[in-house]
Amino acid sequence: MNQIRDWDGQCQRCFGKSDVHTMSMFDVALICVTCADNEKNHPWYRKAQEAEYEAVKSGNRNFPGIGAPPELLPGMEWEMVEDEINE
Repeated sequence: MNQIRDWDGQCQRCFGKSDVHTMSMFDVALICVTCADNEKNHPWYRKAQEAEYEAVKSGNRNFPGIGAPPELLPGMEWEMVEDEINE
């Protein structure tokens, strides 16, 4: 996902219907609250926040994000691995 689209009532990650959305911290996808909660629990979430902060601080208000980890795709389970957390 590399282009912002208008919200059409369907999550751009899990494709579920929702009346509420937010933009992903990892990319420009418009996602439902469930997918946003899954992002917040991902070990790379803090990295994504820091990258966005640095981009905006340097004047880039169109930062596309660091890219969504593939394990955040619908139906995929992931476990935090200590090495990933410490990266």
